[in-house]
Formats: sequence, C-alpha cells, structure tokens
Amino acid sequence: MRVVFDAHVVVAGVCWQGEGWLCLVKLARRLAFAYGTVATLDETRETALRLIHQQQPSHNAAARLTWYLDKVRRVEAAPLGKQRSRDTKDDPYLAAALAAKAALIVTYDRDLLALEKPFGIQIARPGRFLQMV
Repeated sequence: MRVVFDAHVVVAGVCWQGEGWLCLVKLARRLAFAYGTVATLDETRETALRLIHQQQPSHNAAARLTWYLDKVRRVEAAPLGKQRSRDTKDDPYLAAALAAKAALIVTYDRDLLALEKPFGIQIARPGRFLQMV
C-alpha cells in the first residue's frame, strides 16, 4: 500500500512507542511504502529534530528519523490547482499523495481529516491505517 505519513505521525513514531511507531514498523515490514516530497520531508526533519532536542528520548530517536528518511520514496509534488485544505500547510501532503498515487494519507491533523477523500485518496488516523494493513 502506498501511503503518505504527515510529519506528526513520523515524529510520534520516532520519539515514542505508540501508534506512530507501529506505523513505522509496518513500513519496515514492507506492508506499506511511504512517499514524500522535498517539502513534506523537510517539515518532517525539522519538526522531528526540534522535538528530539526538546524531549531527549531515552532511545536513539535520531537513528529512527534517519532510517525513515532513507526509506521514504521521493516524488515531485503534483499540482493541485487551488488550495484544497483549510490550512495551507496541509496541501503539500495532498500533492505528495497525488503524485505517488497513494491510497492513503496517515495523519492526526483535523483539517486534513475533514477532507475525507480528496482526489480519491483516503485520509485516516494512524489507528485506522494499522487496521487496514
């Protein structure tokens, strides 16, 4: 299954052992294939590094982040035409999913979740993704 993880799901997986981490486990087991653009991966990297510095997890969170960034497949952002989400910061995830022909965007973001199924791409929380794979 082709998926796009938003930055907060990846950060949760990098820093803690909850649903975000289980999403990364599914990626490691090749039950899903993650895609991203330069913009989405830059946001993920910046957000994760900031949180790693603040929280200082007991495990090597930086290694998890590096692993994820090595595994994610890069695509060029697809043009969306006009703003699709209430929050302009969410549109790069839609552009990544559209370019990757992803089945799903995995997110905690309410604005993205409110879109339901733009361009035929399902948007779901990590718990729902874990049930699907």
